[in-house]
Amino acid sequence: MNEKSLIVIVLIAAILAALWYFRDDLMPQGQEPVSVAVEIPANEPAADPGPAHPIEPVETAEATERTLQPLPDLDDSDAYFLLALVDLFGSSLEPLLVNEALIDKIVATIDNLPRKHVSEKVRPLGRLADEFLVDASDVEGQYVLSAANFARYDQIVGLISGADIDQAVDTYRRFYPLFQESYVRLGYPNAYFNDRVVEVIDHLLETPAADAPIALVRPHVLYEFADPELAELSAGQKLLLRMGNEHAANIQDVLRSLRTRIE
Repeated sequence: MNEKSLIVIVLIAAILAALWYFRDDLMPQGQEPVSVAVEIPANEPAADPGPAHPIEPVETAEATERTLQPLPDLDDSDAYFLLALVDLFGSSLEPLLVNEALIDKIVATIDNLPRKHVSEKVRPLGRLADEFLVDASDVEGQYVLSAANFARYDQIVGLISGADIDQAVDTYRRFYPLFQESYVRLGYPNAYFNDRVVEVIDHLLETPAADAPIALVRPHVLYEFADPELAELSAGQKLLLRMGNEHAANIQDVLRSLRTRIE
């Protein structure tokens, strides 16, 4: 994998963490879905075939030149990793992040996005304070997702687009061993986190555009998509739709461009 392709992992982690930060609203507090357990195949391969998208480690010469400190243990990595993210995305990111098990939560969030539900317990960023807004609809029993919600994504998209690419590459390569360790203990002893990220990118690129305004129903406490096809989408694809078509299309353009670099 070349250096430009390594950018994918850092940016997708940031993008998906951002999406989870703003997902609050169709899942009011106290209405957390059940997290999906990881299913390990009964008969695993006899030999590890290796990663489909291998990551080159930081070279010893680079580490010597830059006098890099050894990585901390995964369970003690929060403060160290947080500093690296603030250097990469700016200080305005820090108040948004959780301060416990940050790498574990990013890894678990990315792994679960192609599934139907993502547990709030693995959220890597804090809950959005602004109230979720819906507008009235001419159809009885329906609402529409208010366009006023979409502007809340502006800040995080700006942080991502303004990140230094070379530094993003360095950050990913530096911390990948911890991402991989976290992925293994999540329940994948013979799999690779980078391969999973590529799968998630491809899955998100399949997200359909929704006709605006997006119709909602509220059969119980939670709002749900009125369109049955949208209601059957994965958690990650629904999160893209909740950003609004313009933001979703911009994110998909970034992912599409980055994905071509690792093919």
